[in-house]
Amino acid sequence: MTPEIRRGDLYWLDWSPGRGSEQAERRPSLVVQTDAANQVQRYPNTIVVAVSRSGKPVPFHVPVSPDPLNGLRDSSYIKCEQIMTVSRDRLAERIGRLSETDLARVDEALRKVLGL
Repeated sequence: MTPEIRRGDLYWLDWSPGRGSEQAERRPSLVVQTDAANQVQRYPNTIVVAVSRSGKPVPFHVPVSPDPLNGLRDSSYIKCEQIMTVSRDRLAERIGRLSETDLARVDEALRKVLGL
């Protein structure tokens, strides 16, 4: 199991098999589950959203630029409507961490797409 998973961390994750417009293949993914839930040893899952190099000008696609903190190689979009609960064991290597500013933008997009 991947140790010390934290909200805001970016990991490689295989989203396959995707259907229709679902995300698929190995791609960066952002952990959005709370740190409190990530620390519960008896709960082996976490919640992630997809990261993609392509996005649309919609309020739930958050553009992010690559930087040393996030470890992304390309300009990307956090796709806040592409939410998946996964076993922590499915998280491959850690890529980096989203900045607090970008994570706040993701929080706002999640509120919009989920109606919170």
